[in-house]
Amino acid sequence: MYNIYTIKDIFKLPPEYFGEDIDKIAGDILQKKYEGKIDKEMGVIVAAFNVRNIGDGVIYPGDPATHHDAEFDVLAFAPKPEEIVQGEVTELVEFGAFVRIGPMDGLVHVSQITSDFLSFDKKSQAFVSRKNNISLKKGDLVIAKVSTISMKTTTKDSKIALTMKPEGLGKPDWAAIAAKFKSRRPGGSKGSKKR
Repeated sequence: MYNIYTIKDIFKLPPEYFGEDIDKIAGDILQKKYEGKIDKEMGVIVAAFNVRNIGDGVIYPGDPATHHDAEFDVLAFAPKPEEIVQGEVTELVEFGAFVRIGPMDGLVHVSQITSDFLSFDKKSQAFVSRKNNISLKKGDLVIAKVSTISMKTTTKDSKIALTMKPEGLGKPDWAAIAAKFKSRRPGGSKGSKKR
């Protein structure tokens, strides 16, 4: 999901920064240029750091700035299909739940939250299962699997579809709740007697 890449690029140093600490200024300029951008191969650039090997400045006619080669590292977020992720539920809507994974939100459609039938309770702003008495609300931590990814030019336009249906996913306490309810049903492993 997260990877570090080394990039070589040229940055432009405006004349008002001449005489200042070039390492710090280069870091600031490269952070503004790269952070939050999406690269089709790397993913979402979360951070630019460790600027090094800054070259001598080159001046082009008609441009008072100096242009410098530099090498630096970026931390990039790129989820992969079938990857298991953990995140926080940031918003609930009637058609599903948005889960924050890294710098982006993924959508768990209501049909992919659990195998149980869920209803959206507008009053409590939660999805509730009447069968196993499980619920999902804003702020819950969940484990999900990445289903599909559509990376566009911005994080706002990009889409990540998640599922929590496979056993072991969802809220950590769901498995214990399901086992408890299963044992109470006739024919369950606990609480039933054969005559």
